[in-house]
Parts: sequence; C-alpha cells; structure tokens
Amino acid sequence: MREVSEVSEPADEQPARGLSARVPFQVVEVTGPSMVPTLYHGDWLLVQYGAPVRPGDVVILRHPFQQDLLVVKRAVERRAGGWWVLGDNSFAGGDSTDYGTVPEELVLARVRARYRPLTKDQRSVRAVLAWAFSALRPVSAARSVFRRLRAR
Repeated sequence: MREVSEVSEPADEQPARGLSARVPFQVVEVTGPSMVPTLYHGDWLLVQYGAPVRPGDVVILRHPFQQDLLVVKRAVERRAGGWWVLGDNSFAGGDSTDYGTVPEELVLARVRARYRPLTKDQRSVRAVLAWAFSALRPVSAARSVFRRLRAR
C-alpha cells in the first residue's frame, strides 16, 4: 500500500512542459486514500495542465522523492521554494508534512472536475439516483476542508 494517492500517467509520457503544451486537459484515475472524503479510490479526474494554482486547489504533482510517481493533493499555501500540499485525509500521510515544500516545477496540473464511476453494488433505484446526483462534480477549493487544514 502506498502512502500517497497516485494517478495513472499517460502511456506515452512526455516531459511535463511538452505534455501541457500539447494536451491541456487529461483524464486520470485516483488510487489510494489520501484525499478522502474529497476523492476516493477509483474516481476519475479532469485535470488541466499549466493552469494557475491558488491556495485550496486540488493539484497533480510529481512526488519530490519519486519523480516517476504522480500524486494528487491540496495546495494549501505558497511558501518560499514552492507549495505546501496536504492530503484531505490526515491519517493517510504522504504530503508536505513528510517531504516539505514541493517545488513549483513539480506541480503539473489543477483538478477541474471529479467523476465517480457507478459501482456494482449500486443496484437499487435509490442508489443509482444518489450516484447520478453526485457522480460528476467540479473540484474547487473546499472551504470547510481548507479552513480545517489551515487551522493546524
């Protein structure tokens, strides 16, 4: 089990600058629990490469110690040397509390929307309607979660 939420990379991975110049939007899949309750394992994200990042945004970044690993975290604040990022699930770890400030060049994309696929156990009409209501959501600075993260 990995400590950070990772996202699958494109099969024909290009350097970050080349990829963002060619394909500004991409769909990636979340694995891992570090962004629960905002994102769950199996969620699909629409990400925008090269988008400006603001405090509170959910972002895709290269792990500072394993740069072949992409992770999804919340950009909490800009500090000297880059971004302080945290997972919404404080029990999962694998964020700036472990590896410090993330250099600006490792923050690749901003998450714009989340799609939660229908699971096999959602068979009742009520479950399908609940899924349909919440399956596709924009991902923005979640004010309540962001305030909680800033209060530490």
